[in-house]
Amino acid sequence: MTTASNMNGSDDLLLDVQGLRTWFHTRDGVVKAVDGVSLQLRRGEILGLVGESGSGKSVTGFSIMGLVGERGKVQADRMVFDGQDLTRVSAEQMRDLRGNRLAMIFQDPMMTLNPTLRIDTQMVEAVLAHQRVSRRAARDRSLEVLRMVGIPAPEARLKAYPHHLSGGMRQRIAIAIALLNSPRLIIADEPTTALDVTIQGQILYEVQKLCREMGTALIWITHDLALVSGLADRMAVMYAGRIVESTSTEALIERPMHPYTHGLMASIPSLGTRGQPLFQIPGSTPSLLHLPPGCPFRNRCYRADAQCEEAPALMPVAEDHLVSCWHSGERT
Repeated sequence: MTTASNMNGSDDLLLDVQGLRTWFHTRDGVVKAVDGVSLQLRRGEILGLVGESGSGKSVTGFSIMGLVGERGKVQADRMVFDGQDLTRVSAEQMRDLRGNRLAMIFQDPMMTLNPTLRIDTQMVEAVLAHQRVSRRAARDRSLEVLRMVGIPAPEARLKAYPHHLSGGMRQRIAIAIALLNSPRLIIADEPTTALDVTIQGQILYEVQKLCREMGTALIWITHDLALVSGLADRMAVMYAGRIVESTSTEALIERPMHPYTHGLMASIPSLGTRGQPLFQIPGSTPSLLHLPPGCPFRNRCYRADAQCEEAPALMPVAEDHLVSCWHSGERT
């Protein structure tokens, strides 16, 4: 399994994000949706970004893509993609990156699809916007990616409008549009939630193949640890806008160190828990408007003590294994 520590050299580094903060200024106060996130991604690498709803996973993806609304303020100590400083690019340069070298697959396909245009118009224009090819070549590429994601009768689907298609079919087409220009990085925000297991497996196979053969990197945002554990090379666990644990997928599954990660792992059904109630992490995710002082997880943590009133830093506990906890370790 590929990890950050065994990739060859800094030339492989595709995305370098350090100290990312995305805060939303509201009437009630400042919502720190992303608060100091740092991550790196190398060419061909797949990173699983996991956590409960509201942990900041999607906002992290939107921030990298430059898709945060006007109320959100995005700052970063460093945010470099493929040699370009994303904190300094113009709006026009960002539009050229999106859909070309940098693509996102949204959970809701209607964030990608225009309901007033036929599928062929949307796909062909997406190719022509970034490549100097004929309309025939753009249409052929559209048919190719539709077949890749398991669309039956792709010629007929190209002539349809989004409202003619089921939700699962629209999602597959949205995924196909993200693949059109063979981007160097894809950020996928729970893109297979609405799909059945067979189609989900086919899409996971295709994106893994794309990463392996084309060197495309992938950030897969999800709350489904079971799904991403079979897909990702590395995993980063988010809680309350921060990364609390980051390591290789193998290490995270075999030796989770953060109490929150323990809880996520324990809540996954298994043969050993058949017929038994699933574990639930006590309490609920704190409001990002009123985070408790210190460690944001301490009010739900079985290991919390007075030291947790001070926020822990994300520190190495082993090679390529970072944990933000004063009492990190395997669960006993």
